[in-house]
Amino acid sequence: MLGVSARGLSHEERRQLAVNLTRVLARYRPILDAYIIEFFTDNLWGTLPCSWQEALDGLNPPQLAAQLLGMPGEGEVVRYGQEGPRAGGPRVSLSGCNGAIHRGPGLAYRRYRSVWPLTLLALKSTAYALAFTRTPGFQTPSEFLENPSQSSRLTAPFRKHVRPKKQHEIRRLGELVKKLSDLTGCTQVVDIGSGQGHLSRFMSLGLGLTVKSIEGDRRLVERAQRLDRELLQALEKEEKRSPQVTQAGPRHSPHHVVRWVEPTALCKELLLPLEPLPPCGARLLLTGLHACGDLSVALLRHFSCPEVVALASVGCCYMKLSEPGGYPLSQWVAGLRGSELPYRLREGACHALEDYAERLQRAGPGLRTHCYRAALETVIRGARPELRRPGVQGIPRVHELKIEEYVQRGLRRVGLDPQLPLNLAALRAHQAQENRVVAFFSLALLLAPLVETLILLDRLLCLQEQGFYAELLPIFSPELSPRNLVLVATKSPLGEAFSLLETEDS
Repeated sequence: MLGVSARGLSHEERRQLAVNLTRVLARYRPILDAYIIEFFTDNLWGTLPCSWQEALDGLNPPQLAAQLLGMPGEGEVVRYGQEGPRAGGPRVSLSGCNGAIHRGPGLAYRRYRSVWPLTLLALKSTAYALAFTRTPGFQTPSEFLENPSQSSRLTAPFRKHVRPKKQHEIRRLGELVKKLSDLTGCTQVVDIGSGQGHLSRFMSLGLGLTVKSIEGDRRLVERAQRLDRELLQALEKEEKRSPQVTQAGPRHSPHHVVRWVEPTALCKELLLPLEPLPPCGARLLLTGLHACGDLSVALLRHFSCPEVVALASVGCCYMKLSEPGGYPLSQWVAGLRGSELPYRLREGACHALEDYAERLQRAGPGLRTHCYRAALETVIRGARPELRRPGVQGIPRVHELKIEEYVQRGLRRVGLDPQLPLNLAALRAHQAQENRVVAFFSLALLLAPLVETLILLDRLLCLQEQGFYAELLPIFSPELSPRNLVLVATKSPLGEAFSLLETEDS
């Protein structure tokens, strides 16, 4: 999926982007506000323009991935408009219209039932054009080609107890922090919301940085300290086996602190240096890997302290942002009409677009979950009209269940009689609309990156309004880590040196 690079925009262009985003989000608010489990109870399909219904109706999941989300499968070509037979083998050109695929010797073509309306094409183009790009600038072979569970870019001791996704994240963010620390002359890195300490361990024991880790959950801190000791022992054994890899100088584990960081108050512990101050004083770099909700806002607020000279923050869980306080942060966005982002929109911004597109390409039976849950909602409302959108604990192996079996299990989970009489004809009619449910959800997912873009753009503008320098970079592979944009801020311009942060270490 294409997008706009924050680095390529001036301050005025960023402000104009915020204006455009608020206008687009206001226009398509009904789609973003909708809950997919209310697809049938609220007739969500009927809220779409008739021309959109005609264009989307009957499209199968791979076609939705290719034509709507812009992520075709390998060998697929996306085209819009009339097209006749095409020579040269069995390649199929997917159009933005319904119709059957006709194959013959050496050719394939699609007979169209309707052409996509310009309003739907405009929605798709606008969603692509206004969202921050999530494609990293580096192009390197996958670190998981040899083993899907082990990054080839990390040594075995640093992979232990760390899942592949986290291996990728701590390596990429850790290397960026190391470069940023060198460029800004930082004396100490502060990892906020450090959890089990995977990032802190890699930065301190792998990259030689002085790291303070701050985490509010004592149990996580105790586990982090155990893992620190394990890693030190493993590294010592590795050095005895291979003296040539011995690190110059002593190794220092992260310094762990149990402390909750409040979004509205400064944390003095966060700002305290670990070592005697150099003549120039403390120079701190704040970082947070998927700092949840208001924690990422707390990083921005602490950045204004004189001891802090750099910031590298990857946020997540936007639905947990406080209202007000967590968004908007900038005066510019706060003054825009339609800038409000209620819970539903912020929750939708946390979905994984690339992961869902891959599921669409595979067209697996797991896609029917939303349809089944929406059908269950109709039965719940029929039995207890006041019970709306109750939480339904995960029902295992949904794809192997008949729709009535799913509904019965769902009724039990929300405290209703699973033996309620069911209208099987109505349930079957709902099930027949599975592709419509998937199409509507795909529409909402297409717009979701615009919400994330506005939230992150607001943070950029907030820092710039204070006279700081801020950029946003896609740092992780979006297929591995959907929240892959890192906000980098400094108090003096880095100039051309900033491009070093965008490169992948060899």
